[in-house]
Amino acid sequence: MKFLPWVAAGFMGAAAAAGTLAATVIANDPRPSAFFIRSVFSSGGKLQLRKLRRHVAVGHSVAHRSLPYLGDSTGPSLDIFLPADMEPGESLPVVVWVHGGAWISGCKENVAPYLEILAAHGYAVVGVGYSISPEASYPQALIELNSALGYLRERAGEFGFDPERIVLAGDSAGAQLAAQLALTITDPDYAELTGLVPAAAPKHLRGTLLFCGVYDLDAMALLTGPLGWGFRTVLWAYTGAKDWTATEAAAHMSILDHVGPDFPPTYISGGNGDYLTEHQSIPLAARLQELGVPVISRFWPKDHRPALGHEYQFKLQLPEARSVLAETVDFVDAVSGPSVQPDRMTTWTGPERTQLELHRQPPEPAHPRQAQEDGTRAVRTQAGQAQTEQLQDAA
Repeated sequence: MKFLPWVAAGFMGAAAAAGTLAATVIANDPRPSAFFIRSVFSSGGKLQLRKLRRHVAVGHSVAHRSLPYLGDSTGPSLDIFLPADMEPGESLPVVVWVHGGAWISGCKENVAPYLEILAAHGYAVVGVGYSISPEASYPQALIELNSALGYLRERAGEFGFDPERIVLAGDSAGAQLAAQLALTITDPDYAELTGLVPAAAPKHLRGTLLFCGVYDLDAMALLTGPLGWGFRTVLWAYTGAKDWTATEAAAHMSILDHVGPDFPPTYISGGNGDYLTEHQSIPLAARLQELGVPVISRFWPKDHRPALGHEYQFKLQLPEARSVLAETVDFVDAVSGPSVQPDRMTTWTGPERTQLELHRQPPEPAHPRQAQEDGTRAVRTQAGQAQTEQLQDAA
């Protein structure tokens, strides 16, 4: 089992440290272990950030950073990245990205370089910060992310993106949160179950991008050893209950049990060296396919080498990660256009890149800014190519 080195180190190190702490503290309070795991994860996140920065081509995107979407300067904030060549009055699709960190760590800054790269391909890309555990517990993060979506829709005109062309994205725990928010938007019964009033309508949500996420907590409960101990600790911190398997939070978070045919078109991926792929991502992809949801899934054979671990998509020195980035761009283009949707459910299980097959619906009235966007697509393709060359040079 290959997980990110700092994930394994965090869980195993915290488990070892737990042996030196008072047994009564460990038995009744997840915070000491959760904070230790966070410290290890934070070190790994900083390393990821440094490596990602090497792949950003300077001058192809602009940023509006640390915007307090709850109206409180001390609360969580979001960053907006836009193409540098954006024209006045242009209205772009928007990708809203939720960072990972096992619900107890991580920050939007750790994924910012990746979002800059995506923005250079012609989108508004938003990195959303949210409250983490154990300082905040479920459903605080979900509530905040929904509020961020409302903030973005209200201010779409100010920043130049289309509030009716939204793609929700996330990695690791962020993928779970993004998928849960997508389900809340597209399923009124599920929204009622969670008590959340969605900040967007189903027609506004064009798709989801899900990388290395958690979608079935029953499967997580079966984990043993340091990895199982670590997940039990972070979920205790996040749900607020030691026996989190019996909580409403766990039931709500396990979207595998709730997804229906109205879930948005989805691109889903995980590495062959990541435990979560076989037990989380592949089952969700299969379930969505059963329901008739358009799914583009990128998985790798078990014997693929190098084995691709957790969050492999950020390791842009790898050709596999660069291929997934290209497929991500294809997917966003497909679902965010006014008349283009995925034609069929597709699973990629090899290193080759397969062009996303599209089905063009009968012509619809053009988006008010569509002609202008089409006119700038060629220029943005060049910007994307510059990013690709930067990635190849860095590799």
